[in-house]
Amino acid sequence: MYEPRTYRNLVSGRDLVAFTVQLEETDLYITAGRNLSEQASAAVREVRRSLESYIAEHPHFKNSLKPLVVAPDAPAIVREMSTAAMKTGVGPMAAVAGAVAESVGRELLRLSPEVIVENGGDIFLSLRSQRRVMIYAGRSPLSNQLSIEISPEKTPLGVCTSSGTVGHSLSFGAADAVTALSPSTALADAAATAIANIVKTGADVPKGLDFGKRIAGVRGIIIIIGERMGVWGHVMFSEAPLGPPAVGG
Repeated sequence: MYEPRTYRNLVSGRDLVAFTVQLEETDLYITAGRNLSEQASAAVREVRRSLESYIAEHPHFKNSLKPLVVAPDAPAIVREMSTAAMKTGVGPMAAVAGAVAESVGRELLRLSPEVIVENGGDIFLSLRSQRRVMIYAGRSPLSNQLSIEISPEKTPLGVCTSSGTVGHSLSFGAADAVTALSPSTALADAAATAIANIVKTGADVPKGLDFGKRIAGVRGIIIIIGERMGVWGHVMFSEAPLGPPAVGG
């Protein structure tokens, strides 16, 4: 069943052109210097073909909840997901949304100097001007109240969010939002999932931060559960949120 993407437009970028690309389960919201929907669609088809072909030959890759070693000649996206899983202790599919976002985003950077790709709340950014990313945390009173500043020199960057209370993604925790920042969007995605699995009550926030800060490559973490929040790393909050998020297509 289709779930409205009520968290979309969480990144400031009204000076850019926005468009969506949908192919089966993949549903991307992209902003760039111009409409690159045709090129983005081609990039999505190619990355899905690569991943699906690998899964057809290695079906355990799709279902494993633990890291898996892959061959050096595996497709690039498979190797990125495997590496992220190894660093975080989760299954490789925990990194798929971030990996797809970055793969498509890097392809579009050949055609646009600035690209933002959102895939199910997981975001790849390569910027030329400072942007803000708002944190959507479901029913938490902190939801849509916090925006983090992303400077161009800090990108390319992945900003990925996992939740135990929002959406259909598998989570063993109860956090309203765990957001991880990393130069690897696949790693940010896997890290957010791994940390979210730990946070079952507000008392687990310090434990989640301690686990996350030991993941090599993670630059920042935000954990929100109810009215409680924990922050670690290179996270700079904006003075004001972006405002209510728009409903995506």
